[in-house]
Amino acid sequence: MITSCSPKVEMIPAELAYQAEATTGEGSIWHPERHTLFWVDIEGQTLYEYHPDTKECSSWKFDRMVSTVVPETDSTVIIALQNEIVRVNLHDGHTTSIAPIPDENGKVRCNDGKCDPAGHLWVGTMGFGAPKGVGTLYTVSPAGTVTTKLKKVTISNGIVWSSNKKFMYYNDTPTGKIARYRYDADNGDILFDGIAVTLPDGTGAPDGMAIDSDDHLWVAQWGGYGVYCYNPYTGELLAKVEVPAPNVASCAFGGNKMDTLYITTARAGLSEEQLREYPLSGSVFCCKPGIKGVRANCFGE
Repeated sequence: MITSCSPKVEMIPAELAYQAEATTGEGSIWHPERHTLFWVDIEGQTLYEYHPDTKECSSWKFDRMVSTVVPETDSTVIIALQNEIVRVNLHDGHTTSIAPIPDENGKVRCNDGKCDPAGHLWVGTMGFGAPKGVGTLYTVSPAGTVTTKLKKVTISNGIVWSSNKKFMYYNDTPTGKIARYRYDADNGDILFDGIAVTLPDGTGAPDGMAIDSDDHLWVAQWGGYGVYCYNPYTGELLAKVEVPAPNVASCAFGGNKMDTLYITTARAGLSEEQLREYPLSGSVFCCKPGIKGVRANCFGE
């Protein structure tokens, strides 16, 4: 656990937004039309919609793990189930299949994902138990076409695009690094362009990720007790949001002014002693870090 950072690093406290006991709270994203925060509990097989005005959550339960959610319309979202991308009608809970995702006879499952500026869903997989290199990063088009983008991924996680649509940043968690790719907005092609950030020792591993209006990266760090902000052009650590939970899994900017950072956490992987020390693990937290985020890309835009 990091107890102190360099004097230049701003320390920002997070406060509780919604108390929960999610096994793995993941996939947070602000719905631009509903003005609510969506997130999932992967092992809990549940999609949540947090309403800031009432501080309550609506929920939808599924028959498989659910690992990511992206907005589509004011009444639909797209989710990644264990081995399938589906559309959820938020009015009646009805689901329709968009595309199956290869699960290697049940050995791998979907994990984190987001839509690119062209409206395609990028979603990655990981093996159960996280064996090295068995995951894949795919794109899913609105027509349901599934295309392989990266192979030999271990734990596919946070993914964002720069404001000029020329770069994509991506986390394969065990690497401890944030990779940068050149991104072609016309055809979705990517080309590895080096390591943008190497996480400081002792700060956990890169999980979910958000990008702000200055193109700085906000990275939920599993085992790092917080969300860390980096300048991807210099690799410099700029700020840390301190979260009272060891395993921080995802983050997303939201709110009416897009100036609130929402953070999800997990109880998975914690000992009984850690759960006693950090009883709010699995809850949703928030803070106002003094910067605005950017609107989420919707599926099919």
